[in-house]
Amino acid sequence: MKKHNFYAGPSRLSDFALKTTAEAIQDFAGTGISLLSISHRTPEFQDVMDSASELVKELLNVPEGYSVLFLQGGASLQFCMVPYNLLDKSATYINTGVWATSAINEGKCFGEIVELASSKDKNFSYIPRGWESQVDPATSYVHITSNNTIYGTQYKSDPNVPALLVSDMSSDLFSRPVDVSKYALIYAGAQKNVGAAGATVVIVRNDVLGKVNRCIPKILKYQTHIEQGSMYNTPPTLAVYTCLKTLERYRQLGGIEVMHQRANAKAQMLYDEIDRNKLFKGTAAIEDRSNMNICFVMNEEFKDKESLFNDFAQARNILGIKGHRSVGGFRASVYNAQREESVQALITAMQDFEKRHI
Repeated sequence: MKKHNFYAGPSRLSDFALKTTAEAIQDFAGTGISLLSISHRTPEFQDVMDSASELVKELLNVPEGYSVLFLQGGASLQFCMVPYNLLDKSATYINTGVWATSAINEGKCFGEIVELASSKDKNFSYIPRGWESQVDPATSYVHITSNNTIYGTQYKSDPNVPALLVSDMSSDLFSRPVDVSKYALIYAGAQKNVGAAGATVVIVRNDVLGKVNRCIPKILKYQTHIEQGSMYNTPPTLAVYTCLKTLERYRQLGGIEVMHQRANAKAQMLYDEIDRNKLFKGTAAIEDRSNMNICFVMNEEFKDKESLFNDFAQARNILGIKGHRSVGGFRASVYNAQREESVQALITAMQDFEKRHI
């Protein structure tokens, strides 16, 4: 029976990416060798790395002067690599949740961190506004987290700041148009919208590197990976290949604007039901609701039925909707590969549960 996968990550992959990756595990590029066993130094895998990098540039309209890297360590390692490579004396962070807080704490190892704005006062249920005009132009960079998986909030546009802009886009990269030229560096763990867990995409403007006066270990230096074409050390070959196939699928479907339209449509379907249904309510400010991670809880008079609904949904093969402990309730992650029929299955479950309890 078909499962409806709403896990926040690792998350659902497209059927195309799954099928082509599975085939490559058996026989990669006609070599007769498994993708899991092939040397990353072969021409066949070099083509995968080159093609994946070029496809990132194509889909996101990356300007000249930027490099695309496929690294390891997830966004968590980037919390360290960004300040290691870019932070001189101080940097500015906008705090919108758990992962932004983690990035802030790592940054403090390298210099002064200015937490310019935060939505902690309301349990990170909104995106702070009005802070752009307060940015000190002398700051090393400004760091934001574009989508907040735990709290279900999302930036709807690229900020304008008088300094280098860095963004953790782990959970919404490739789901919406991004003006890459506004950013000095973008990073994203692959396991939401880019591919399989194990790879991290980094898009970095070359001229922002080499400015800090500290010794940086080679493997933590962006310039090392640029010069070595993301092959300074053995890359996660399987994960990068799945990234390539995921990106190829986006191109087949019509590119990022199409993915954005699909994301809007799926999210709106579910938000409409949350707002209509007498049992449920959303947790994020309406203007900041995420298209990727839709968080909702039971209304107060029905709080005792949350575990019942979770069991009810699981009985219908709707998996991964239990909310993070910081928010409670439910979280439906509707990344690019999520099917509309799965969103509809969740909506139908919500409607049927309402009929039983109202």
